[in-house]
Amino acid sequence: MATIFHDFEVKASAEAVFEVMATPQGLDRWWTKHSSGKPEIGEEYELNFGPGYDWKAVVSELLPGIGFEWTMLASDPDWEGTTIGFLLEEGKDSVKVRFYHRGWPSENEHFRGSCYCWAMYLRLVKRWLEKGEEYPFEVRLSV
Repeated sequence: MATIFHDFEVKASAEAVFEVMATPQGLDRWWTKHSSGKPEIGEEYELNFGPGYDWKAVVSELLPGIGFEWTMLASDPDWEGTTIGFLLEEGKDSVKVRFYHRGWPSENEHFRGSCYCWAMYLRLVKRWLEKGEEYPFEVRLSV
């Protein structure tokens, strides 16, 4: 099984980072076109990325303000059963985000493309929290 890892620093509180990465309102600022769900163990999230991309995930791990994880239920076949999550390490003036996407069936082309896309999306978390920049869904990967 293959795993994508991305670690980065954000000049924000752990609470603010957690909010933008684990709640529907936060996800809609940088990743999803529209999402819904509650950050509670066993709760289902709906993750919409446009026509034909109505995905679902269940919250499989929750450490309020510290960590969060979904297990993908309905998605692209390569994503189904994978886990997406993060752990936060609060420093003096910033938070280190330790992001992962585990359980890929292989390091195929979709895996390689997703490595790139996650990096592009996660930088938007940093830009939102540090500079207040927000971009429409349709242009997020080209900013």
